[in-house]
Amino acid sequence: MRRYLILILLAVACSPKNSSEENTLSQIEDPEVMKYAVDGKTIYENHCGNCHQNDGLGLGNLIPPLRDADYFKESIHRTVWIMRHGQEGEVMVNGQIYNQPMPPSPQLTPLEISQISTYLYNIWGMNEGKITSKQVEKFLLEKPEF
Repeated sequence: MRRYLILILLAVACSPKNSSEENTLSQIEDPEVMKYAVDGKTIYENHCGNCHQNDGLGLGNLIPPLRDADYFKESIHRTVWIMRHGQEGEVMVNGQIYNQPMPPSPQLTPLEISQISTYLYNIWGMNEGKITSKQVEKFLLEKPEF
């Protein structure tokens, strides 16, 4: 386990530092949170980054940001639900209305969603700690308030 964590830390330290989320990721102190966040970063970039962008700033007036977004910060439960089930209709993010449907991602496992969530909720100035797959499974059982 220790060897794996050292390799993760080296990979993060040696990766290009062209965006502040990577710098923030390297500041995570808890090894278990770091492991989830590193795995979550890769999954996020492969499944979410095309629309929300790897820096979390979204696509102008089309796709809302996640970074510094009030809507995102308000509810981990809602975020998890949207990752799995998608979302349609208007949504207000930082005072701006977005109305582009987000497709569901039913192929993402609870573990993958927990890793993405752990990554996102522990960068950009947030420090929510590890979001477990058990928490994700619970969140997916009940639709949150929108």
